[in-house]
Amino acid sequence: MDEAAPLAVFQHEEPELPFEGLLAVTDACLGVNGRPQSASGQTTILTGINAPAMIGYHKQGFPNQALLDIIRAHSIFRQLSEAGIKPVAFANTYTKRFFANRPRWISATTAAVEAAGGRFNIIEDLKAGHALYHDFTNAMLIEHGEEVPLRAPEEAGEILSGIAAANRFALYEYFITDKIGHAQDREAARTVLPQLSRMIRSLLGNLDLKSSTVILTSDHGNIEDLSLRNHT
Repeated sequence: MDEAAPLAVFQHEEPELPFEGLLAVTDACLGVNGRPQSASGQTTILTGINAPAMIGYHKQGFPNQALLDIIRAHSIFRQLSEAGIKPVAFANTYTKRFFANRPRWISATTAAVEAAGGRFNIIEDLKAGHALYHDFTNAMLIEHGEEVPLRAPEEAGEILSGIAAANRFALYEYFITDKIGHAQDREAARTVLPQLSRMIRSLLGNLDLKSSTVILTSDHGNIEDLSLRNHT
C-alpha cells in the first residue's frame, strides 16, 4: 500500500460485486464545476433533482434555504407518501440532545423526513432493534453515556435487513467515512472500512434480494484517497 494514499485502490476499477450486484459509475460533480459537496449532493440523492445545477454551485455542510425548498417540495419521503406507498422508514436513531437543543442547521436527510411529516427514531427504538445509530456499533453512544448494547457489524446488518423487509422503502445514512477522510486518519480507516464491509455483507445476506433492491450510493468521494483532505 502506498502510505501517501493507502486507500486509493479503487481508481479506474469496476470490481465484481457479490449477489450479482450491478455497479453504476457516477460523477458526483453532476455537470457543475468544483468539488462535490454534502448538502447539494445529498439533496440530489434525496429528491432526484440535480441540486448543484439548480443553484449553480456545490453547497457544503447543511442545506441552505434554496436546497431546503427543493427538499421540501421533492423529498423522496414526500413523493412516496403522495403516491400512497407505505410504510417507509428512516432507519437512523436520533438522541435526546437533538430534540432538546434542535440545531439551527439540519441535515438534508432530516429535512427530507420532515417534508413528509415522518417519524424520527429515538434511543428506545434502537434498543428494541428497530433502528441504528449512524455508528451502527453503538460505540459512540456508549462513550456519551447512553445505556445501549455494543453491536457487532453483523448484528447491525441483520437489524437493517429487518427494517428494510418491514417497509416498502427504508433509508439508512452513514457518514463516519466522511469524517475519517477529512481527518486523513489512516488507522481509523483501517478499522472502520472492514466494519462497514461486514455490516453491508450481513445486510445483503439476510435480505431477500429477489423481492428487495439495495442501493448503496454517496454524495461524494473522500475516504478512498487519504492523501487528500477534500472531497473527490
